[in-house]
Amino acid sequence: MGRAELGAEPGERATLVQFSSAFCQPCRATRRILAEVAAMVEGVAHIEIDAEDHLALVRDLGVRKTPTVLVLDAGGRIVRRAAGMPRKADVIAALGAAV
Repeated sequence: MGRAELGAEPGERATLVQFSSAFCQPCRATRRILAEVAAMVEGVAHIEIDAEDHLALVRDLGVRKTPTVLVLDAGGRIVRRAAGMPRKADVIAALGAAV
């Protein structure tokens, strides 16, 4: 998955992709957690995608609820996937599989 699908430049080492919706309360907390982790690890980007505005991508990836977080490696391959608000420690551990 690259810039065309994500709508933004992926990270050099890994990318945290968050699917959100406008009225999703856990999405706000997830945004904060992922932004903190991306800031901590060099070469990691956090990209948030509005699920309602990207329905074809949501269908292609089988996203069923928000927030859904995908961890992509440097090649754009999905190495981890989680639905619901993640814990910061789990995000950091998932990045270990990508970098």
